[in-house]
Amino acid sequence: MSRQRSATGAPPPRYRTLADTLAREVRTDYGPGDLLPAESRLATRFAVNRHTVRRALDELVAAGMVTRHQGLGTQVVDRRLDYAVNAASKVTHNLAEQGLATETRCLNQGLDEAPDAIARRFARAAGEPLLCVETLRRVDGSPLLRLRHWFDPARVPGWVDRYRGGSTRVLLERHYGLRLQRRRVRLEAFSADPEDSRLLQCPHRAPLMALTSDNVDAAGRLVEVSVGRARADRLAYHIDFDHSLTDPDEVFP
Repeated sequence: MSRQRSATGAPPPRYRTLADTLAREVRTDYGPGDLLPAESRLATRFAVNRHTVRRALDELVAAGMVTRHQGLGTQVVDRRLDYAVNAASKVTHNLAEQGLATETRCLNQGLDEAPDAIARRFARAAGEPLLCVETLRRVDGSPLLRLRHWFDPARVPGWVDRYRGGSTRVLLERHYGLRLQRRRVRLEAFSADPEDSRLLQCPHRAPLMALTSDNVDAAGRLVEVSVGRARADRLAYHIDFDHSLTDPDEVFP
C-alpha cells in the first residue's frame, strides 16, 4: 500500500501516509475481527483531523483490509479463504482440506417457482415448480456463504424428508447414487441486500461474489443449479482450467 513521491517531488497527501501506517499496524498488531481504535482516538494520536483519519480508513476499506459496521466501528476482516473451482470440487471438502470446521444449516426447502433463467436450463415452463433448498454455510463459526440449490424434483424424490443440513453432495451420493460435476459456471459481483446482510453478518450493500453452477450427473443430464452468494472480503475463488473446463462453451457468456 506504500506510495512513492509524485512526479513533481511533492510528498503524498497526509491521509495516504496515515493509511500506510495503519495498514502496517493492521498486518502486524491486529487479528481477524479486531476493532481499530475510534476515529477520534486515531485523530488525537496522529495529530490530524477526523476527516484525514476517515480518508485513511477509506483506503484500508478499498484494499479489503477492514470493514465498517454501523454502531460497532472499523473491524479487521477475516482472512480470505481460497476456494478452487473445477468440475468436481466440493465446498465442504475443499475447506476441510484447509483445516477449517464447516457447518451447513438448512434455512428453507420445498417446491418453488424458479427464476426464468434457471427454469429454462431445466427445460421447464414458466411457473413450473422446482425443488429449492436454501442453506447457510458457516466456517469456524462465522457465516461465509448463502447457497440456493435448485433440483429437478423427479431426480431426488423424498429429499425434504431426508435432508436436515450438512453437505448436499453427500446426500446426493449416498441416497440417490448421484455424483455430480460442474458443467458450466458463472461468476458475478453483487451488493448485499438486507437478507444477505442479516444472514452473512455484513454491511448492507457490502460486496458479494455469486457463483452459479450447472451440476450434471455422469450422463451429462442436469440435476442441480446452485447459486452461492459469498462475502467477497472472506472468500476468493480460483478456477482451474484443466481438461474439464477447456471447452469455451463450458462457461456462461
